[in-house]
Amino acid sequence: MTTTPPQHRLFTPAFIALGVAELAYFTAVGVPIYALPVYVTGPLGGDEAAAGVAYGAFAISALALRPFAGRLSDRRGRLPLLIGGALVAAASLALLAVAANLVVVVLLRLLAGVAEAAFFVAAFAALADLAPPSRMGEALSYNSLGLYLGIAFGPPLGEILVERWGFAAAWYGAAALAVVAAGLSLRVGETRQSMPPADGPRRILHRPAIPIALGFVATLAASGGFLAFSSLHAHRIGLDPASLALLVYGGTVVVCRIAFARIPDRLPSLPLAAASLAVMALGIGIVAIWPAPAGMLVGVVVLAVGITFSTPAFFSAIFATASPAERGTASGTASAALDLGLGIGPILLGFLAEPYGIPWAFAAAAGVALAGGAWTLHLARRARPQAA
Repeated sequence: MTTTPPQHRLFTPAFIALGVAELAYFTAVGVPIYALPVYVTGPLGGDEAAAGVAYGAFAISALALRPFAGRLSDRRGRLPLLIGGALVAAASLALLAVAANLVVVVLLRLLAGVAEAAFFVAAFAALADLAPPSRMGEALSYNSLGLYLGIAFGPPLGEILVERWGFAAAWYGAAALAVVAAGLSLRVGETRQSMPPADGPRRILHRPAIPIALGFVATLAASGGFLAFSSLHAHRIGLDPASLALLVYGGTVVVCRIAFARIPDRLPSLPLAAASLAVMALGIGIVAIWPAPAGMLVGVVVLAVGITFSTPAFFSAIFATASPAERGTASGTASAALDLGLGIGPILLGFLAEPYGIPWAFAAAAGVALAGGAWTLHLARRARPQAA
């Protein structure tokens, strides 16, 4: 019988606690995926463009702050940002219960972006601290289960709370989950292994990661645009319950991440990321051209297969360019790309959906994924001669 050397252990108590904290946090932020577009187009009387702005507004503040959050996590540690981000998220969610117009909702979503910047950057930097380098792709696959379980369970939870007790119950329930995430972060503890030199350059962006992050932007713009309008599209094509598509999406990602957890460590990161984007484009395209419940469910399964490998592949490629003292900055750069994608996707697709319809917005999202795949494949081909 062989045992794993301590330096190669993955499932430590801190690693497990981090994953559970992320599950609570992302379930909390998953509730608005269903509830927010329905709230804006229902009680607030807005249209699809307003729903896209409300959903994507958080990405503006998150995008501006993530690079600084990365630098701060390298200087001050991961734990303060984990706890602080979760508590700010709880406040932004709870206050939605008293938001009576679109302006207030957008302001609270901007506050949610502050929370997202702090928590997400610190969580991924902590993951890089805790994972053995030889198992980074596997660690990303398992760790991201919290994100996709949150996407799977958050929207149905939001739908149940809204239908039984109203929107206020959905916002307070999500806020309570964010508080739980803050408490669980204490079990993670401080994971920072080293500090950047005091006289070193004070960069807020990790420059070697920027070209790779551009491909990651396409991943999130396409998937974020789809998520923002999936519940409205489901209502209009007669899918009941409307959150079923998101449940299938998140569930498929979770199953595939568990089944294929070691694949990202065995394949080159950039070609895998490019292939993932092509599969994502196919899935979103199916939803766009087959406006029926069956078409949406088939499409989200294909989309989920692409998403399964995209995030581990991109983050593995980005962290491979960073030293231990640069992990927070690299995480900030990568997750800034996440915000840029999640912000651009819903907002721009919202302005397409209003005059032309949601299927045309989904078709545009598929085009974004294809363009991102082409760029990432170009990076992979350019890297081959350099490696040789």
